[in-house]
Amino acid sequence: VSGYSDSQVDRLIKRKKDTGQVFVKERTQNAFQTFYEVPDIRLLADVASAFENPNGYALKKCLEDMYQIYGDDKFEKLSHISKSHIYNLRKTKIYTSRVLVYTKTKKTAIPIGERRKPDNQGKPGYLRIDSVHQGDLDKEKGVYYINIVDEISQWEFVGCVETISEQHLIPVLEELLSLIPFKVINFHSDNGSEYINKVVANLLNKLNICQTKSRARHSNDNALAEGKNGAVIRKTMGYTHIPKKHAILINEFLRKYLNPHLNFHRHCAFSEDQIDEKGKIKKEYKEYLTPCQKLLTIKNLQEYLVPGITRESLETEPKKLTHFESAKRLQEERLKIFKQISAKI
Repeated sequence: VSGYSDSQVDRLIKRKKDTGQVFVKERTQNAFQTFYEVPDIRLLADVASAFENPNGYALKKCLEDMYQIYGDDKFEKLSHISKSHIYNLRKTKIYTSRVLVYTKTKKTAIPIGERRKPDNQGKPGYLRIDSVHQGDLDKEKGVYYINIVDEISQWEFVGCVETISEQHLIPVLEELLSLIPFKVINFHSDNGSEYINKVVANLLNKLNICQTKSRARHSNDNALAEGKNGAVIRKTMGYTHIPKKHAILINEFLRKYLNPHLNFHRHCAFSEDQIDEKGKIKKEYKEYLTPCQKLLTIKNLQEYLVPGITRESLETEPKKLTHFESAKRLQEERLKIFKQISAKI
């Protein structure tokens, strides 16, 4: 009836006879002080949400920069957090209740561009390029994105066009190439006809840029750009159909907010090749830097920069906004864009 065992009942009866009273004995347990308190976890969640939940390593580097580079005292504790503990805090109710979760190329036989994988030799200026389609609705095509990524620094520019025809693609492509702060040496794409054609070839020849294209059965040749399609464009713009009439509006958003954020405030993983005893190459990702930070590590950088761009200007630009401020601004402006698009559909 009492829920106690016979031995427990006997002990309580004996205690009653000896002391005249029976009371509940409270259990004592060592309590350890919590290092990361509620405000710290909320701040971690806000930063992760602003950057759309990057991996622990990238998030850790961002937190370190917020304290060490931008001097934000709120990040003093979080700047010392380990990668593994970030994942521990992500399981807490405080964190999960605060983080928001958003919800065939035609072959060509035109002999343009050399079919090979570019050899960058550690120099910036070897670009990978790919196109991303926003989807169809009732047989109506959506907008297209042009994604350009530098192989060494992962410097990235994204543009938006109504169609991938020469009329719309060439002006935006020319603009994106002009924004790159270093000299462009090589232009690499897959075998899609939007880039393997005489008009693009003439543009690249005019700019003295070598053109290459992916080899058959070598899907990794353009893997960097294709990986960024999902990690950046799909994560930012989603998969829902967007009518092509909004291309100019989206392109303005990309130019003003997304591209500066990608190059100065978003951390990327840089691989290091490790060869095991069997001779197999394994890539390890221990270095996380923004494209600008990576570019500044290149020796004799000034040799590769275009006129008007200096090391000092590259060091100054990221300090105009903190990583966190840039991510929040990107979220706010993206929400405005989506509201404008929804209102016009």
